[in-house]
Amino acid sequence: MSIIGHGSTRQVQTLSASMMSQAVPGTSPLKLVGALPGIAFNSGDPLGIDLWSQSLYMRGFFSNQLGFTLDGMPLGIQTYGSPQGLNVMNAISQQNIRKVDVSQGAGSVDTPSSSNLGGVLQFSSIDPSDRRGGKTSQTFGSNDSFMTFIRLESGKLNRTGTKFYVSYNRGEESKWKGSGSQFIQQVNAKLVQPLGEKTTLKAFFNWDQVSADTYGDLSLDGLHKLGSRLDYYKPNYAAAYRTALYAAGLPGGALPAGYSVLNDPVDASYYDGPATSHDYFGGASLDTHLTSQLDWKTTLYGHGKGFNAYWTNAYVPSPSGAPLAEQNEGSVSQRGGLTSAMTYKIAHHVINAGIWYEYGEYTPFYDFYNEPVLGQGAPLDPKKSLPAPFAEAWRLHYNNNTIQTHLQDTYSILPNLKINAGFRSLFFKGSNTVLSNNPEYSGGTPPSGTMRNDAAFLPQFSINYQITHRNELFFDFSKNMRIFPESGYNQASPWGVATQALFENEKQTLKPETDYVFEGGYRYNSPRITGLLTAYHTDFRNRLATLTEGNLVDAESVLANVGNVDMNGVDAQLVIRPIDGLSLSNNVSYNSSKYQSNLTQEGVLYTLKGKQEVNYPKFMWKTNLSYEYKGAFAHIDVMYMGKRYLSYNNDTKLPGYWLANFGSGYHFGNLSVLRDVTVSFNIYNLFNTTYISNSGESGNPLSGDYQSFQIGAPRQFFGTISAGF
Repeated sequence: MSIIGHGSTRQVQTLSASMMSQAVPGTSPLKLVGALPGIAFNSGDPLGIDLWSQSLYMRGFFSNQLGFTLDGMPLGIQTYGSPQGLNVMNAISQQNIRKVDVSQGAGSVDTPSSSNLGGVLQFSSIDPSDRRGGKTSQTFGSNDSFMTFIRLESGKLNRTGTKFYVSYNRGEESKWKGSGSQFIQQVNAKLVQPLGEKTTLKAFFNWDQVSADTYGDLSLDGLHKLGSRLDYYKPNYAAAYRTALYAAGLPGGALPAGYSVLNDPVDASYYDGPATSHDYFGGASLDTHLTSQLDWKTTLYGHGKGFNAYWTNAYVPSPSGAPLAEQNEGSVSQRGGLTSAMTYKIAHHVINAGIWYEYGEYTPFYDFYNEPVLGQGAPLDPKKSLPAPFAEAWRLHYNNNTIQTHLQDTYSILPNLKINAGFRSLFFKGSNTVLSNNPEYSGGTPPSGTMRNDAAFLPQFSINYQITHRNELFFDFSKNMRIFPESGYNQASPWGVATQALFENEKQTLKPETDYVFEGGYRYNSPRITGLLTAYHTDFRNRLATLTEGNLVDAESVLANVGNVDMNGVDAQLVIRPIDGLSLSNNVSYNSSKYQSNLTQEGVLYTLKGKQEVNYPKFMWKTNLSYEYKGAFAHIDVMYMGKRYLSYNNDTKLPGYWLANFGSGYHFGNLSVLRDVTVSFNIYNLFNTTYISNSGESGNPLSGDYQSFQIGAPRQFFGTISAGF
């Protein structure tokens, strides 16, 4: 399932395009990466279009604590609607990905990232083909799903080698429970222009539009009493309307059948919760060989984003007289920057030095829209168009500057002994201002001000020793820092606290997350067997936990320093290829991540010391069996994900589960003008397992139950036909 990084001083694995082709075209690339050891990917929808219902953890670190790049351009901080980031599914179509390099422990010091405490995922796009033509695929599946992809290749246009491609991807799937659908359309373009024999210019562009009816969040109480099919009320506006009347104690209020047994019946379901977004992302890089020993690469990039997350708030009345209103926690953002680095080879040394700079602006806002009185008009559909808001709770504006420099040297002491040593310096400054505030709806006054995160010396040291050509040992140590997140009022950010006084106190007392990562391991590579065994220890300092209270439409999320976390684990993988065409891969992961101190919050002592970290399992096992004979191919993969804790106090937990997927197909080869005609068939969740997938998407409670996890999709069928031309 992966190529294990032969010769690397760190644990590195590579997923190639051919490996990713086992999945349904258009599947989230993060879901494919989830097959690797140490990585836990979960999603409530089968293809991963709905970003709200997916999560990625790697060795206990959440996606907003990892680093992500595409062709060397930083994708930024990866969370739902993150102003500083772009989910890789929105950045590039899966069919245009050439490979993914994954460093589970720590990325190299030249990675342009301000969040990579726990590893790096580096995506690379395919280059345009020298041959004019293209590729197309069409997928149909369960829940009226379809995914259409076409890529047109220019081929070499002239003697200099100019070539480009343009692709379009369009997909939609109905929700497997509840009402609504999820839609994505996307354009990718890439240009390659050689400039003489020693210089190449490459440019990449992406545009995407996503519109998704999300899946409702569940609590353990709701799951046990009303079942896994509990979701939003849509299209039953009357049920949502009467529930809001009930919440306000008004005449005509009533709960739907069965809801009265719940601990929190009003928040178990809202009318709807769609999300919309669009992105413009791209850049250009110039790679030149200045001399036989000196290379220089510079990349310029930019990203613009618009994002809207809607909920029907059952506690805020509309001016129409309706007891509920549509709310939007939206944002617009722009960021741009450059990376530039030189690599110099002399004697047994490869010296690399460079800089990364990024400037960003981010404007989050919180608006309310009028819903109609029952029977006097259709409820709003935020996925189409909306009137002007009747109120704006708050609107903030951030600007930030990030600078990172790095220097490293890879020294080949002996032909079989290599040492890498270097460091990076990371400096961040973020400021916000309050553009508007309505205390009637915000409940207070958002703070404003400037915060800095500076780390002048973040070192890394790693070794690779090749015992024989097939056997090698490696060791890596690094220190890392993550900058403070930016977010809206009453949201998990230093700027999100309730008052200016609290913000000033945060400036003096809150420390950024840092960690010391140690990993060592053994690799074996041969034509028939590939093996990997890695042990790691992470000393995680100043763990900032997102503590959430209140209902989902009016939640208050704060950052709290829960102290240090001691993380110890093992990843192991064995791939056996007994005969040509047959491959069996097994990997296991064990992770013990425990808090090292207790926490007092609002006068209550929580005994967190010795408790396991939330949302990430202690144990995972994954296997993949694939076989190809002549044109036919088939594979089955099985995963076991162990139990996860929902609360920081570990008094609520989510059970482990087994999940299996199956795929098969046939390569027909060339038929007339078509090339490599392929038909494939995939089944996700082969045995129709009911399981809890994503967790913690709305934050985690210190103790007890909370409405913050989702159910995975039931069995799904997909058929695809693809061809080149």
